[in-house]
Amino acid sequence: MDHLKNPRLNKGLAFTLEERQALGIHGLQPAAQRTQDEQVANCKAVLESYNQPINKYVYLTELKDRNEKLFFKLVSENIEEMLPIVYTPTVGLACLKFGIMYRRPHGLFVTIHDKGHIYDILQNWHEPDIHAVVFTDGERILGLGDLGAYGMGIPIGKLALYTALAGFKPHHCLPICLDVGTDNKQLLEDRHYVGLRHTRVRGEIYDEFIDEFMTAIVKRYGQDTLIQFEDFGTANAARLLKRYRNKYCTFNDDIQGTAAVSLAGVLASNRITKKKVSDHKILFYGAGTAAIGIADLLTEFMVREGISREEARQRIYMMDINGIISTGRNDLFGHQTYYAKDHSPEKDLLKIINEIKPSFLIGASTQGGAFTPPILKAMASYNDRPLIFALSNPTIKTECTPQDAYEHTEGRCIYCSGSPFPDVIYNNKVYKPGQGNNSYIFPGVALGVVLAQVHHIPDEYFIIAAEVISENVLEDELAMGSLFPGLNHIRDCSVKIATRIMDYAYKNNVATLYPEPKDKIKFIKSNLYNYNYIPSLTGRWSWPDESNEKKETC
Repeated sequence: MDHLKNPRLNKGLAFTLEERQALGIHGLQPAAQRTQDEQVANCKAVLESYNQPINKYVYLTELKDRNEKLFFKLVSENIEEMLPIVYTPTVGLACLKFGIMYRRPHGLFVTIHDKGHIYDILQNWHEPDIHAVVFTDGERILGLGDLGAYGMGIPIGKLALYTALAGFKPHHCLPICLDVGTDNKQLLEDRHYVGLRHTRVRGEIYDEFIDEFMTAIVKRYGQDTLIQFEDFGTANAARLLKRYRNKYCTFNDDIQGTAAVSLAGVLASNRITKKKVSDHKILFYGAGTAAIGIADLLTEFMVREGISREEARQRIYMMDINGIISTGRNDLFGHQTYYAKDHSPEKDLLKIINEIKPSFLIGASTQGGAFTPPILKAMASYNDRPLIFALSNPTIKTECTPQDAYEHTEGRCIYCSGSPFPDVIYNNKVYKPGQGNNSYIFPGVALGVVLAQVHHIPDEYFIIAAEVISENVLEDELAMGSLFPGLNHIRDCSVKIATRIMDYAYKNNVATLYPEPKDKIKFIKSNLYNYNYIPSLTGRWSWPDESNEKKETC
């Protein structure tokens, strides 16, 4: 019965007659036999019968719970159709409904009241061999704010993409929600809420809790375990990354992944504008952790192009709810001070654009519709090919739609969004706007880091990933307005990113896997998760493709 109940073993109607008889499951299913490809076609037909994306999300969750290989084959071979369901924008709605949708554990919930016993909680997870952990405290889920324990949907979704887009074995991945409470009054009063019903714990106790968590992960799974921060609040995200990045194998996708995919978009756009990154004057609308991360990585790349760090920072302007980031303000935090200008704290975006005449406008504000027609027209008046990146998620938080961007710039803008949008027809031309999705970046970076057994993750890895992505955009894709490769090519891009990162790691003597693989592409591909069915009659009760030693595979 394990072969029907265990999602890692179950093949549904794909069990042959011989397997059904030998395993003692003959008669427990209908007589029909279907290949895995036929099952995928059936799953797609079921998905098409649902009108609402959230219903498709629930169906896919249930599919993963009963037949793991079928789920990942479906997603991996249909990325363009499945990514908006498995992750943004649908995952945001799934997080909002997490309480009423919760059925079974897909990860660990560690609460602030478990402080002092976190290692014991980790031992309760049924898989002892974990290579990648994605965790959140739920304070800033996408553009939806503090969702507390409901934020668990994000680590679950991210790690599903680790497997679908980079070939991590799913049982080597662990989603974790650190529940320290929530300041969302609506959730605290919601009878369906499944988290702690008190306000967020902050300060010294919170920091001790995170310290213990990081230590416990390494004690349980090893120093080279990848630990990804996800959707932490503005006050903690950059601070915790700085605190741990040189002690653990860790990164923050909201800061570094978003920065890398934005850099990839800029590098691809340079093939159209014939500019360097340092030729741009850049204005950020939004100055939170994501915006700061993008600004910092753009600065590093400009330095590589030959200008000083100070010159690079002078080319970047930032604006938040209190106006332009200026030296006269006393509410700045972290790296915001690097980009402060000697300027009055003007709050009118249109006035700022008319004053500084930027060539590149980046939205990271979660203020839906903030890029109004007058703003877009102003950008077009100062630039032949203005760059408009509306990166906020989910879709309702996007600063402008591609339709608005093309219409109000006479079709001359180079547009990128953080959420998926349909094709745009303007002036009898079809545009396929690219989505600046972090999924282009973090799976490949993680794959290279884990396979090379790297202990720390420098920003250079994200520059490498951005360069790989931009290099793989086809001329036809650029001509149609997309700054990124087709989504169905992400898995190939992940392998290329991992290969480049492994090369860099060995050249710089930071890889700890020995001997160094002679053919890294072959080595990487040999370690990818096989989502195709394998014979169930192997003569032993194990999984032949998943029997390698710890840390030698993903």
